Amino acid sequence: MSGRLIVIGGGAAGFFCAVNAARMNSSLKVVVFEKTKKLLSKVKISGGGRCNVAHACFDIDEMSTKYPRGGRFVKKAFHHFFTTDTIEWFKERGISFKTEPDGRMFPVTDSSQTIIDCFLKEVNKYSVEVLMNAEVRILRKENEIFKLELSDRRCLAADFVCIASGGYSKSSMFDWVKDLGHTIEQPVPSLFTFNIPDHPVTKLMGVSVNAARVKLNGTKLEETGPVLITHWGLSGPAILKLSARGARELSDRKYNFGISINWLSDRDEQALTIEFQGFRFDLASQKMSNKNPLGLPQRLWEFLLDLSLASKEKRWADLTAKEQNRLVRNLCNCEFEIKGKTTFKEEFVTAGGIKLIEIDPNTMMSKKIPNLFFAGEVMDVDGVTGGFNFQHAWTSGFIAAKSIAARSV
Repeated sequence: MSGRLIVIGGGAAGFFCAVNAARMNSSLKVVVFEKTKKLLSKVKISGGGRCNVAHACFDIDEMSTKYPRGGRFVKKAFHHFFTTDTIEWFKERGISFKTEPDGRMFPVTDSSQTIIDCFLKEVNKYSVEVLMNAEVRILRKENEIFKLELSDRRCLAADFVCIASGGYSKSSMFDWVKDLGHTIEQPVPSLFTFNIPDHPVTKLMGVSVNAARVKLNGTKLEETGPVLITHWGLSGPAILKLSARGARELSDRKYNFGISINWLSDRDEQALTIEFQGFRFDLASQKMSNKNPLGLPQRLWEFLLDLSLASKEKRWADLTAKEQNRLVRNLCNCEFEIKGKTTFKEEFVTAGGIKLIEIDPNTMMSKKIPNLFFAGEVMDVDGVTGGFNFQHAWTSGFIAAKSIAARSV
């Protein structure tokens, strides 16, 4: 049959689908449509320009828990293409990775350009055509052939289409997909930082705690990990992961909500109260501000003393029971009222997209329209920060490519 495949979207998932489909079936004519004048823009900025390609998780069950939406879907998909396959695919093309202590994987070059150059080389090798400034306005199917109309009125036809257009911030942006008969899970932002306007803690901007536990008040949602204090509020992996887990709930609350932070994630108030009795004895004559026995950053320690109305000049032996109780509570259960959010750098991720019940996770083909495929964030799948969204892009892109290559023989 061979034929033509049009991939809509020049991002990670789109490129991975395009180059693999062209490689697996040399008689297939593959064209990538990118609506902007930039290719692989998220790859370029990911990980501060280093590209967080994957995460060093090699257990499918564990990996699937990293997706607040789509966990069961990706669990099935990962049996076809997983982290080990990603590493091997890039290794075959001369790219090696290094793993950081938190599990994030980057190319050893520490440059996202390494990944971009790899894809551009594959595009040339397998004669994949890439059209820039090519935004699809209308997509329909007539007599087994897909007809596409671009915003500049160009019309093209294809035997296969893979929609890898990324996440959209508004439901209306999916209209051209909805016109095909697919339904959309309402998109809402994911992976964002928390704003605390005019709160004195923001004066500590730049201070970070490696292992804090952050809880979304009134829910069971909590995350443990690094927390960074910024000039607008709170950021860091624990905050970003919590924003992903609570994306829909926080949207419903219009981004006004309360959180509690345990700055000492491995202790609770009861254990810390007992520990304080030892501090008051062992450090009796020392000023509390001078002697911080809990390993917290000094500026944060002094802030928590102020917040607890415990004088920095006070000696440990003179700490009153009320002051101690307030300090213990602020160390283990420090409450903040969040008012608003800020997108994390430029790594905009949305929760929502094509409803997964309408897609076969073993082929990435639409259950409604034969030879229509999906890859990446356009589906209602999103992961927490750390390389998980890219892994979904590689997995779905590869599965779609393999399915298309097989169907086009």
